[in-house]
Amino acid sequence: MRTINELEDALSQPSAALIDDFTSIEGDIMILGVGGKMGPSLAKLAARANEKSNGKKRIIGVSRFSDEGLRSELEESGVETIAADLLNEEELQSLPEVENVIYMVGKKFGTSGNEHLTWAMNSYLPGRVAEKFRHSKIIVFSSGNIYPFVSFGSGGATENTPPGPIGEYAQSCLGRERVFEHFSHRHQIPMLIYRLNYAVEMRYGNVLEIAKSVYEGKTINLENGHMNVIWQGDANAIALRSLLHCSAPPKLLNVTGPETISIRALAEDFGKRFGKEPQFENEEQSTALLNNASHSHHLFGYPLVSLNQVIDWTEEWVLEGGKTIDKPTHFQVRSGKF
Repeated sequence: MRTINELEDALSQPSAALIDDFTSIEGDIMILGVGGKMGPSLAKLAARANEKSNGKKRIIGVSRFSDEGLRSELEESGVETIAADLLNEEELQSLPEVENVIYMVGKKFGTSGNEHLTWAMNSYLPGRVAEKFRHSKIIVFSSGNIYPFVSFGSGGATENTPPGPIGEYAQSCLGRERVFEHFSHRHQIPMLIYRLNYAVEMRYGNVLEIAKSVYEGKTINLENGHMNVIWQGDANAIALRSLLHCSAPPKLLNVTGPETISIRALAEDFGKRFGKEPQFENEEQSTALLNNASHSHHLFGYPLVSLNQVIDWTEEWVLEGGKTIDKPTHFQVRSGKF
């Protein structure tokens, strides 16, 4: 994996299972918050799956589109675009009615010192969206941050683990879930709450951050010593296929890869590949933010792109000096402050 074109093609390549499921998804699909890190690749994947299934669905991406280049890129890929600020009630209500909504809107980084906007985006806006799209199926992107830290030997939090959010960002994410849940009960809206951590690709994510730290001789904090990841293309496919699994009250779904990854071991692997000695600080705590996605694997199978493949691609990307997105995940943070 060495070029943006290769990466974009891999991220938007629909599997046979996704193409098959697309024939069973009825109606158009609107992606709210399509301008985020995952939104563009999810929209392009949906457009390709629609084409390969000979579908007639409209794939619609909604964002403020401060980057007009992204808007053109999506439209060239077969995605219709609408520029809208969803916190503007008039612009929200002007959106067309659709059968399927994927809600990807959210605010994480910059929460500290701007908590009011985080709560408005993550917990107030969901109620307005749920009222607007009360006749749709809704996939609600959420976060594994709503869970408490668990022992790294536990296998991770399951959908039955009671929430225990740490910090205002995680609390607002749980608020998002609860508000959507309320309107699902009130209007019998079929929903699925999609608890993700962490999606990775070549330009950003935990695996890239660890690889670059090793390559550049930067110190790696081991306090949060274990993690889960999933290839973003697989995460996007699960989100789209989840439209066939919505229910009222909402279905809960953890989404990540099957491995509990040791950050120390991953860094040492990259150290061998790069011929460099990883630099560490602090010691691993006995707990970490970990998800058990075995139910997702039962429904959709294991991710098609393995962890080893992600590591191999990341090695190539770093050695080639591939383009990256300057949006650190802060996966090392244990305080809940972002």
